[in-house]
Amino acid sequence: QVHVVESGGGLVQAGGSLTLSCSASGFTFASAAMGWFRQAPGKEREGVICINWLSESTYYLDSVKGRFTISRDNAKNTLTLLMESLKPEDTAIYYCAARPRPPIYQSVACSRYSSDYNYWGQGTQVTISS
Repeated sequence: QVHVVESGGGLVQAGGSLTLSCSASGFTFASAAMGWFRQAPGKEREGVICINWLSESTYYLDSVKGRFTISRDNAKNTLTLLMESLKPEDTAIYYCAARPRPPIYQSVACSRYSSDYNYWGQGTQVTISS
């Protein structure tokens, strides 16, 4: 059974930092592409950043470059998102998503599209006050 669980959200003042964590089980984490998405009120879910099995990261939002850092610990099946210099426009529900490697492929790439991810967490609320 697959489990994807985010934690670490909360209320922070603008300019502050937050670290989100995602704990996963039930699939081969080490070979999966792992992504963070977010959904602000009244907006569609959007891809933020992804990390592949080689720990190479891909940003999907220019607005978070230089402020957000993604990392993974394959020994602990954990994904982390360090968010710094937070802005009110970062307020959203943040979701962890997993894209496991299909057995017939050597690897799986990151994707900005939510439909490419098989497993999702329940989301964690991040609120940035001005």
